[in-house]
Amino acid sequence: MGVFAKDTFHYFGSEGVEFGRLLGDFGYRYVFYLRMCQTGGLRKLIFTLPRKHLSRKCGLEISPSTQIGEGFYIGHPYGITVNAGAKLGRNVNIHKGCTIGQENRGHRKGVPTIGDRVYLGINSTVAGNVAIGNDVFIASNTFVNQDIPNHSIVIGNPCKVIKTVNATEGYIINLV
Repeated sequence: MGVFAKDTFHYFGSEGVEFGRLLGDFGYRYVFYLRMCQTGGLRKLIFTLPRKHLSRKCGLEISPSTQIGEGFYIGHPYGITVNAGAKLGRNVNIHKGCTIGQENRGHRKGVPTIGDRVYLGINSTVAGNVAIGNDVFIASNTFVNQDIPNHSIVIGNPCKVIKTVNATEGYIINLV
């Protein structure tokens, strides 16, 4: 199963490309264009223009050079920024207004590394050279600028970490 087939499974629970949904769901369509651009060659040439068009239409700033694991999900695909140097693991869900950004000075200078099974709620921000563990739920409007351990819920600004087993259960489905 290819990377986009795994993304499709994460979205809908099925492996085949959902052409009807490809037309109607901007998040799914953007992930399709992004994956096609990541393959390089002729596909990159063909899908760069539609990806850029959808980027401008929805305010999505996610570079094809960004390392993104299988099962990537964009919910409410508007106003999302992911730094090109960031690394995202498998089964990452990202939502409207999220920023995964770089810090340019200090001891957190750099970009985040996001683990597997991470849910980023609406308007959440992860900034700097921080590591987000596996099975982490980042609540809406949360600002994260510190390392987050596995199996955690993160809320607020400054962020508060609550250790929780199965933190993303029910929020991230159809794992690949």
